[in-house]
Amino acid sequence: MKKLTTTIVMTLALVTGLIFSPSAMAQIGEKKAERKANKDTEDFRYEIECVGNGAMGTYLVKVWSYSKKPTVATEQSKKNAVHGVIFKGFAGGGQGCVAQKALASDPAIEEQKQAFFEDFFRDGGKYMKYVTVSNDGAVGEGDRLKIGKEYKIGVVVSVQKDALRKDLEAAGVIKGLSSGF
Repeated sequence: MKKLTTTIVMTLALVTGLIFSPSAMAQIGEKKAERKANKDTEDFRYEIECVGNGAMGTYLVKVWSYSKKPTVATEQSKKNAVHGVIFKGFAGGGQGCVAQKALASDPAIEEQKQAFFEDFFRDGGKYMKYVTVSNDGAVGEGDRLKIGKEYKIGVVVSVQKDALRKDLEAAGVIKGLSSGF
């Protein structure tokens, strides 16, 4: 009986040590932060505007993202920029900007292809292939606004729209430019 009790106590100590080890706690913290970041941008709440002409085949845009943590908003700006190019488009304006329509002409496509876009926009997902932060993630004073309990962070991003369009067409997510003629 004493041997069984000792075995149970040692097993519990081992399991407790594994559950509450520093590396396990760090992983739990990372997962929680990832869920929080995704919750902050789950509804893709952002604004997108043209800031100038990018290199051939790219858009140069500023994305204003919202979050309680500025670092989360800055990181999520990349995801929001690609989402904006696919589903929202943006207005023209100064610096030679011309209005651009969304790549997806059907607004229901996001819901119809939900499984594709969940994978595409997951953290570290395929969307990262098409986006580069143009201002090295440095947020200027005018690009960081405190609104209530949240921050509104503006980040300049370059989106490779030609490559994005080509890959979305190949995946059957959007129609090709020549398909309507």
